[in-house]
Amino acid sequence: MTPRTKKLTQAEMPDADYAFYGLVWAGTTLTERVDRALTKAHDLPVSWFEVLLWLAASPEPVPASVLGNSTMLSRSQVSRVVDALQGRGLVTRTPSARDARSVEVALTPEGHRLFAAADATRREVLAPVFTDLLDAQDIAALAAVWRKLKAAKEKHADQ
Repeated sequence: MTPRTKKLTQAEMPDADYAFYGLVWAGTTLTERVDRALTKAHDLPVSWFEVLLWLAASPEPVPASVLGNSTMLSRSQVSRVVDALQGRGLVTRTPSARDARSVEVALTPEGHRLFAAADATRREVLAPVFTDLLDAQDIAALAAVWRKLKAAKEKHADQ
C-alpha cells in the first residue's frame, strides 16, 4: 500500500508564508508562460522584453545605468541584453549629452514595432491566467503591494 499524497492547504500555512509562496509561484509561473510565448512568437526572451518594456515606457532615451536600476536584471545582464538588442537593430546606444561617461539607450522604429507585437503576445498569454481573472481593484492592490516592496528595497539599498 502506497502512502497517500496530499497538498497542504492555505489553512495549514501562516498567511505570511502563503503570501510569500504565492508571490514566488505567480512570478515564476507567469514569467515562464510569457517567456515561452515571446520566444516562440518573436525569438525574444522575457529578459529582452523587460528592457524593451522600460524603453517603450520612456519618451526619451534612457541612461543604461537607469535601466540597470529599473529592471530585475543585474547591470551586467542589462549590458548583455542591450548588446543583443542592438545587434538585432532594436535599440541604439548614444553618448549622453548630459554625462560624457554614460550612454543612453532608445528603441529604434523596428524596436517599437517588435515591442508592440511582443506586448500584444504577452497580454494575450496573460489574459486567461491573470488579467481576465482579476478586477481593477485586484490589479490596483497588487500594484500597491509591488510599490511598497520596491520602496522598502530601495530604502534599504540607500542605508
